[in-house]
Amino acid sequence: MEKQKKKLGLLPKLIIAIVLGIIVGFAAQKMGGAGEFIIRLGATYNSIFGNFLSFCIPLIIIGFVAPGIADLGAGAGKTLAQTTGIAYLSTIVAGSLAFFVDMALFPMLVNADMFVADAENAEDTVVSSLFTIEMPAIMGVMSALLIAFVLGLGMAAIKNVTLKNAMNDFAEIINKLVASVIIPLLPIHVYGIFAKLAYAGTIVELMTSFVKVFVVVIVLHCVIIVVQYFIAGTVAKKNPFGLIKNMIPAYTTAIGTQSSAATIPVTVQCTKKNGVSDAIAEFVCPLCATIHLSGSTITLTSCSIAVMMMLGQPVSFAKMFPFILMLGITMVAAPGVPGGAVMAALGILESMLHFDATMQGLMIALYIAQDSFGTACNVTGDGAIAVLMDAITGKAKNKAAAK
Repeated sequence: MEKQKKKLGLLPKLIIAIVLGIIVGFAAQKMGGAGEFIIRLGATYNSIFGNFLSFCIPLIIIGFVAPGIADLGAGAGKTLAQTTGIAYLSTIVAGSLAFFVDMALFPMLVNADMFVADAENAEDTVVSSLFTIEMPAIMGVMSALLIAFVLGLGMAAIKNVTLKNAMNDFAEIINKLVASVIIPLLPIHVYGIFAKLAYAGTIVELMTSFVKVFVVVIVLHCVIIVVQYFIAGTVAKKNPFGLIKNMIPAYTTAIGTQSSAATIPVTVQCTKKNGVSDAIAEFVCPLCATIHLSGSTITLTSCSIAVMMMLGQPVSFAKMFPFILMLGITMVAAPGVPGGAVMAALGILESMLHFDATMQGLMIALYIAQDSFGTACNVTGDGAIAVLMDAITGKAKNKAAAK
């Protein structure tokens, strides 16, 4: 039997695409008309891919959000409601923390003025595509969100499996579309963006900003994990750092798998090591794998603020907080493929923050670069919620027994 060839992961492909784009962009500067043609080829691909992505966004929203809400509503009981509420609150707190830290640090870390000037120069000199193919979406982003909410809540309310099965099949089609078409084509899209930026002379400032944003995001992940376990440990009367230590295998596994769903068995095992009952661990961890995305929210909030600052756009809490609130909903049941959360968030990036195709491309590149760490933060936080829920349900049982 022939040995199966190891497939190159998405992150290595993106790194290769970024490096190749930078090399081609710098080389094209010295090639005159031929160089400009090469950059325009990349811009043409980006135009077509960007239009295709815009067409897919409403489908992605309906395919991801509607079945996720229906599944969430299919359960019953106080524990489900409490776990969901705590997971959502944790996600919102993480995003809000990221906003305030980013606003304090990013003005010193992101060089906005120079990037804007160079970006305008890029638009003036190069980036017209050779041709465009219009691919109008079947509906707007907000219409897709509303339809997803109505269908999801409706399926949960009527408890009829016919439509739910159809929506699950549709979700599977969208999952395949993302995993088999959009994700594999992303590296070429990222190549085109970075080739254009290198050709225009913006790349040094951009890459420097990327590294600084990446460091801030990882530190924020660590901070939110400590906060989550401090709260859970206080309620459960356990040492938070001991709890975190027991979750390290889940953290490292998530870095390798880039999937909360694939890490569930390890997360459950580590959570049980923290003294959580089998019933709570086996209920909370799989549920939170789809609804608790504190690490992903930190990353998406930070990356979107960085991209907006790079392009000289105004950033305010009034603008970002509704975006954070929507992130906690739209990323529900994001697929276990690398980049699933950012794909689910593209709709609200476009509708609420007015991100165009280039800004979305930068977001995807920034997000995928740390996707492993965001996933690791998510699953580690799932363990904290399990500890907290175990303490809450334990106290409730004790009160009931006392009566």
